[in-house]
Amino acid sequence: MFWLVVGAGTGVWATRKATRVARRLTPQSLAGRAAVGALGAGDRMRAFARDVRDETLAREAELREAIEMDRHPPEPEGSRPRRILRAPYTVIDEDKDGH
Repeated sequence: MFWLVVGAGTGVWATRKATRVARRLTPQSLAGRAAVGALGAGDRMRAFARDVRDETLAREAELREAIEMDRHPPEPEGSRPRRILRAPYTVIDEDKDGH
């Protein structure tokens, strides 16, 4: 009798679980979840593209500033001309880099 009740309970549980899984795997359900996922992915891609664009513009501004600093470096008082290599403006003395 005990095993009969355990078997019946397991059968009911398995049937309910299979029914829930079958409902989640219907074409309408899959299409709905895919649409929600695609909308979310589109939003994430737009945010990523916006971040890349912002960082690209910021880096381009840094590079333009570094180039301008390299063309017209600030003249320290009482020293030889120096060259700016890259942002954040690492200054290299002329005699140390061989130029």
